[in-house]
Amino acid sequence: MSRPAGSGGSSPAVNPQVAVATAFGADNKVPFFIQSNGPVREARFKHNPDGSRDGGVHDLFVISGRIDNTGNANNCTITQEDFSTPSKNNNLIFRIPTPVFGGGLIEQIPDSVIVANQAAAARQKVNIGIAGRPHRIRMDNGTTNMNGNDGTIARFGWKAQNKSLILFAGEAYNVEMGISNELFQTERDETQNCQFASTPNDITHTDGATPAETLSDIEKFAHFMRFLAPPTPSLTTPGGAQSIANGRALFQSTGCAYCHTPTLRTGNAAVAALANKDVNLYSDLLLHHMGPGLADEIVQAQADPDEFRTAPLWGLGQRIFLLHDGRTTDLVQAILAHRSSGNTSYKASEANGVVNNFNNLGDSQKQDLLNFLRSL
Repeated sequence: MSRPAGSGGSSPAVNPQVAVATAFGADNKVPFFIQSNGPVREARFKHNPDGSRDGGVHDLFVISGRIDNTGNANNCTITQEDFSTPSKNNNLIFRIPTPVFGGGLIEQIPDSVIVANQAAAARQKVNIGIAGRPHRIRMDNGTTNMNGNDGTIARFGWKAQNKSLILFAGEAYNVEMGISNELFQTERDETQNCQFASTPNDITHTDGATPAETLSDIEKFAHFMRFLAPPTPSLTTPGGAQSIANGRALFQSTGCAYCHTPTLRTGNAAVAALANKDVNLYSDLLLHHMGPGLADEIVQAQADPDEFRTAPLWGLGQRIFLLHDGRTTDLVQAILAHRSSGNTSYKASEANGVVNNFNNLGDSQKQDLLNFLRSL
């Protein structure tokens, strides 16, 4: 049983996307995969009609018919995307938003700390089938991509595709909410009759009367994530203190902690609250091959179609929907989904050995481990 959701965490119990579909007179149908009691989702197509890779986010809704402060969109005739056909053709995948607890702490973990943790317990990791690598975003010819990423380790997003919170914020505003900004200044759809703003929707307000009024929306959102405190683990809920303590020990002995590293540490930072702090995120921030069972066939920068960043587990007790696509609310099912054998397309999941260890636990031990996870 999860604890109540907090700011910056899981999708809420009531999905706000249902109301957005027809807000202000918009003429959208609610896609079949968006449900009032389901997770907030974005949709991606694996491939284009010609067979080449797609992978980009496809807009769920259009503004046609809306009458609000963007102007009268009755003359806008763009139509909503067809999701049924790609679904039938196994060309549709979903993502849910990643929690943003403690984003500023994650941002301040030095690359050297991530690399040192990658090298720690190397023999034990190899023996259980775990590898993992940092996501360093580079051009195809091997040179550093200086546009947004500089060859250092990216760490935000399901595939660690974004280096910084400001980049993460700007992309989210543009791609997921349709708000053009300083980082993404052009509209994704430039159909003439559907343009109601001649400039980006939001940028730095240089004539702002106060420093706060000067900041753009994406900067404010980045600050929100940067200073959003990590959730406080429960010492007694669920199951009681002894069960949680037992589960914490099993988390180590089964090998879960090899990828879901309990603690990394920040380095120097301009903000004292973020400097030289323990970060109890339960993630190594590395990419891991998760096998065909979780592969979404989406390539993002150098992240392969079956690779995902180890999801931080802090705040797990406040989450409702689990895994990258929100396919389950059952923590046991989420754990078991990490296991899959290799096939002609993908290697076996790096988590197979750990899931085998979990399966070999007794029922009371499994419950202790689950109680520990839900206490986070």
